[in-house]
Amino acid sequence: MLQISSANIVQLTLWILIAFSVATWAIIFFKSWLIWSINRSNRAYAEQFWAASDLLTAANLDQDNSALGRIAGAGFHVLNDVKNNVPSMLQLSGDIQSVLERSLRQQISKERKTLEQWLAILASVGSTSPFVGLFGTVWGIMHALQSISQAKSASLDVVAGPIGEALIATAIGIAAAIPAVLAYNFFIRAIKLSEAELDYFATDFLNLAVKSGLKAHAGE
Repeated sequence: MLQISSANIVQLTLWILIAFSVATWAIIFFKSWLIWSINRSNRAYAEQFWAASDLLTAANLDQDNSALGRIAGAGFHVLNDVKNNVPSMLQLSGDIQSVLERSLRQQISKERKTLEQWLAILASVGSTSPFVGLFGTVWGIMHALQSISQAKSASLDVVAGPIGEALIATAIGIAAAIPAVLAYNFFIRAIKLSEAELDYFATDFLNLAVKSGLKAHAGE
């Protein structure tokens, strides 16, 4: 009965590692598409934004389909609230430029959370898969030792099956960990580049608003 349980544990470990691998590749494909889509929409919005004749024209662009558009929308929302003489609101208290900058930073933080989704799973798979595989290896060796004890023989026929399962568990654990680690590092770099682009745009938007005259937008 103990021998059957040991074999089942090794098989369960293998299925867990396979599930890890499937989840890893699903996240890799999804994140790759997501980052590609975000970068494409950001480029399209940036071209339209900088081609606008003034901030009023830029404010009429579609702002919901790109991260840069949502950042600009947050800025335009603040300028519109100030223009409509509602600076008494708590969220608009303080210097107008500081309020605008805070609103832009808050929107960047929201966009960063979207970019970082599912990365924790990749990090977890990359760090735990080798140990899960090692766990299966240990149980496989225990299974082999039990087979030797029961058969009173250490022939290849007795130990080949359990040792094979143990080696497969190790191999699958490593195979699941390597893509997860590589993908995690790749996406971290891609997210940093995207975040830098958002920061640059927010800074340019703030400077443009200042040059255009915040007091004019405030109705003063």
